[in-house]
Parts: sequence; structure tokens; C-alpha cells
Amino acid sequence: MVNSMTGFGRAELSNEKYRMLVEIKAVNHRYLDMSIKLPKKFCLFESRVRNLMKEYASRGKLDIFISYEDYSGEQLTLQYNRRLAQEYMEYFRQISEEFQIENDIRVSHLARLPEVFTMEQAEEDEEQLWQLLEEALRQAAREFAAQRSREGERLKADLLEKLSGMEKLVSFVEARSPEIVTEYRERLEARIRELLADASVDENRLLTEAAVFADKTCVDEETVRLRSHITGMWEALEAASSESVGRKLDFLAQEMNREANTILSKCSDREVSATAIQLKTEIEKIREQVQNIE
Repeated sequence: MVNSMTGFGRAELSNEKYRMLVEIKAVNHRYLDMSIKLPKKFCLFESRVRNLMKEYASRGKLDIFISYEDYSGEQLTLQYNRRLAQEYMEYFRQISEEFQIENDIRVSHLARLPEVFTMEQAEEDEEQLWQLLEEALRQAAREFAAQRSREGERLKADLLEKLSGMEKLVSFVEARSPEIVTEYRERLEARIRELLADASVDENRLLTEAAVFADKTCVDEETVRLRSHITGMWEALEAASSESVGRKLDFLAQEMNREANTILSKCSDREVSATAIQLKTEIEKIREQVQNIE
């Protein structure tokens, strides 16, 4: 399976307490790099979010945005500090006895004293909150993965088409190479005859020169390796596997470029040189496309 590294997914869920919104977008990256922006209340779920997203992506720069609305309002609870209230009452008693005054403290007075009663925010049910967030994340992640898969199939079709074109160019180089040696031998013989006029031409010397030229310009090894790399990339694209193939394709594209450079440096023939340049152009297009594959 070929997946693109670019994609987008969005999901929105709500219940009687919350409305949860999750957005995921990704671009190319050499490794898996996640940036998670979430409310402070959800910081404890960051590691869970990372682990969940690893099920849907192995490479790419992922930006994950999580937001929510609280429909329940601020949930507060009243807390009574019994120990502090007892201390207040003990000190009031001591003051009353020391100064011989009436201890007229009433409950309403005590309740207004600092920290006797405090308002605290009620604890959230973390698992209930995570369940809603997880469901929203998975919905967004499935949409995100489906989009990457569709884009990956388009990239695959484009790459296969380019590989077919490259095979034709390699076939031309293979067919043209023997002709170059024959033409060189004919030109060399004609030049020698022109220089020596009617003198006979040493056939052995001609054969030697032609053999040296053929050895210098031979690109058989390069075309064989180039075909091997093309076949390897074709098989990797067609393989029905969930394994990420982007790195392998990138390596094969680099090797193909190396062989095309060698062909271009060896051959002085105009047609082969032009074909090698076409090969390099197609390989560069493939390398650009491969950068988008997971």
C-alpha cells in the first residue's frame, strides 16, 4: 500500500457536557514528528494521543489541534475545614477567658472567617473525558488516513507511468550502443584511408582501436543496473503491504540517478547523451514524487 505523507482529517463530537473538535494535518518529513496543541486540561492525555496516532502514520510532520467547549459550566464544590474552625473557636475561648469578655461568636460569624469554607473545582472524570477525545481522534485519524491513501494511489499511478517511460529510454540506449561502435569504426577507417590515400588499412589495428573505444563507451553494466532499479521500484510500488516504502523508493531513485550520470559521462554520442538527459529529468521528477510517499 502506498500512502502519501500529506493529508487532513477533522472530527467533531459532543455529549451533554462537552463539544470536542479534533483536526489533523500533515506534510512531508523524514521521520514521524508530531506537534500537539491541546487545552491545559488535556495535557495528561498527550502521551495517549501520540501512541494512538502512531497507529495511523509512521512518517510525516503531523500537526494535531484539539479544542473543546464545556457545556456543564464550572463545577464547584464547597469544602468545610473542620480543623481550622476548631482552632478559631479555641482561640475565641482563650480570648474570652483572658479579657473577661463574652464569647458571642455565632455560626454565621465563624462561617465568614477565612478558609473555614472554600470553593474548589470538582474533579473531572478523566476516563470519560478520554473516551470522548479518543473517539474524536480516531474519527479524524481515519479520515486523515483515507485521504493519504487516495493521494498515495495517485502518486503510485504517476510513478508507474514514469517508470514505463524510463524503460523505453533504457531500451533505446541499449539498442544504440552497438551502433555507436560500428559507426566509430567506419569513421576511423574512412579517416585512415583519407590520410594514407591508396595504402592498405591494417585491419587488426582497426579492430584494436574499435575494441578500445567500445570498452570506454560500454554502458551495459549501467543499463542492467538501471533496469534492476526500475524493476525494484515497480515491485515496491505494487507490493500489497502496509509497510512504508518511501525510504526504499528514495534510495532506488538515488541509485538510478547515479547510473544515468555514468551513462551521460561515458557516451559522446549526441542521441545517447540526449536520452541520458531525458532519463535524469524523469528520475528527478520521480525523486520529487517519492518525497511525498510515506
